[in-house]
Amino acid sequence: MKTLISLLLLSTALSSFSQVNVALDNWYNRETNSKTGKPYHYIWTDTENSGFSRLGEVFVSGGAKISTLGTAPDKKMLSDVQVYIIVDPDTLSENPNPNYISKSDAEVISKWVKKGGVLLLMANDGPNCEFTHLNMLAGKFGIHFNPVSLNLVTGKDYEMGAETNLPEHPLFIGVKKIYMKEVSSISTSGNAKKILMDAGNCYIAESKYGKGFVLAIGDPWLYNEYIDNDRLPAGFENRKAAENLVSYLFNHKH
Repeated sequence: MKTLISLLLLSTALSSFSQVNVALDNWYNRETNSKTGKPYHYIWTDTENSGFSRLGEVFVSGGAKISTLGTAPDKKMLSDVQVYIIVDPDTLSENPNPNYISKSDAEVISKWVKKGGVLLLMANDGPNCEFTHLNMLAGKFGIHFNPVSLNLVTGKDYEMGAETNLPEHPLFIGVKKIYMKEVSSISTSGNAKKILMDAGNCYIAESKYGKGFVLAIGDPWLYNEYIDNDRLPAGFENRKAAENLVSYLFNHKH
């Protein structure tokens, strides 16, 4: 019954918001593949394990328009965007000249959220994400990513990254088990609320801000390698969670 309800919610949300422009950042996360010389890692056009092409398909399958922001956001750019996604900002080891989130960037983004924008922030584990400037932005919404690495997985022991104690929340309707590997934890304050907890650590949180909404996840989570069951054993339902995620974000569009 829960699965049927979830499908109906997703269908309704996607059909209702078919013109939503979902913009993915490629400025703060701007890695280049040393072998191909092309941008990669958590972007729509990357079809390898490291990419977000399959997540993009989840958005597109509902009629949404996906786009990429290859520069720092400004008021004009964001005026045409309803959902903005920032994933895993670069460290110096990933990009010798990283584009950090500046104070002025954070002001632009937070004002956009306050007017009704939907922001998805996806960090990474301790060694693999630039936290200082990301937290300057996240802090405006009562969210703080902690530079730790949790849910460590050895080899193919996928159950080490299993999350089964899922809360009653729209993200997990019809979902019994997800996979999250090497995750940063999240601290909350103010209006921010914790969603997914594991052994006292928060992995997913949310915050209402003005007319807008922010969802924070301590991991890129739904990249190609782990969104489906090519590699993950049967029983892991990351694809279903991805569909729920899209529905949930769309339902918060002002």
